[in-house]
Amino acid sequence: MRDLSKVPVTIVTGFLGAGKTTLISHLIRNAGGRRLAVVVNEFGTLGVDGDILQSCAIPDCPAENIVELANGCICCTVADDFIPTVEKLLAMEPRPDHILIETSGLALPKPLLKAFDWPAIRSRITVDGVVALADAEAVAAGRFAPDLDAVEAQRAADPSLDHETPLSEVFEDQLACADLVLLTKADLAGPEGVAKARAIIAAEAPRPLPMVEAVDGIVSAGIVLGLEAAAEDDLAARPSHHDGADDHEHDDFDSISVMLGEVDSPDALAARIETLAEQQDILRVKGYAAVAGKPMRLLVQAVGRRVRTSYDRPWRAGEPRGTHLVVIAEHDRIDRPAIEAVLKG
Repeated sequence: MRDLSKVPVTIVTGFLGAGKTTLISHLIRNAGGRRLAVVVNEFGTLGVDGDILQSCAIPDCPAENIVELANGCICCTVADDFIPTVEKLLAMEPRPDHILIETSGLALPKPLLKAFDWPAIRSRITVDGVVALADAEAVAAGRFAPDLDAVEAQRAADPSLDHETPLSEVFEDQLACADLVLLTKADLAGPEGVAKARAIIAAEAPRPLPMVEAVDGIVSAGIVLGLEAAAEDDLAARPSHHDGADDHEHDDFDSISVMLGEVDSPDALAARIETLAEQQDILRVKGYAAVAGKPMRLLVQAVGRRVRTSYDRPWRAGEPRGTHLVVIAEHDRIDRPAIEAVLKG
């Protein structure tokens, strides 16, 4: 006999490179006996995050329970992608105890929340909570939020002006929808940076939010899972810049895939990515690289000028060696020839 209770769903949101995949990888391995399923949404055509999570599969979250929705924003493809995916997960035997949804860094959580009212699924799942990840070091530096004092002063002088950037709107919408904020990269931010990030988030959020510090995605599953927020019933308390609009667009952002051959070294590639961020305001670079003379594939994750590389697995037999990177930036900053010139050195 089928269990008719609702399956809890946790939506993990947060800006580019905040650490969502790292958190979910940790939860997969430390779920406290829960049988998990994961839906991961990518911005861009290369399934980096899904591949990482597939490598973390364990009996309580087998590979078939990890589904990737690539090349499309999950909040814009509800009918075509999200609803059928959830129905497929709910039909599994055994059924998942909990579903994790990792949105792309550019997704707006509220349209996704609205999807939980669809007749096909509304009696079968509930939003246990929306967890927003915020890179404490970046927030403290003001990169993903406006200068609050300056904005308020300008608004007071001329209320008709709107001084918010597309990045700040995404950041604010994610916070406004959240039940819990995880302050990631707390070790990089330091105590002063964490305190500053907390103050910025408290000023941005429409209501008081609990904030928990995390390093390398390590946080107790009991803190993140089991919030019992039923967020789909609480939409009015989660304001969005897009409230009242029939739909929304992501034309502010764009991504390209860049294919290269082997690179000389991880350090050389990281230096080129740093140059790219500095010269062309690139927000995010992620993908894989083939390093000359190395049998292992190099995983590349970059947020602005901060680049992290690590060897994740050997190249498989018959797998073409090469470098494949996704580059994400605001739409007007995508200049393919210039980006490729820098990455090729």
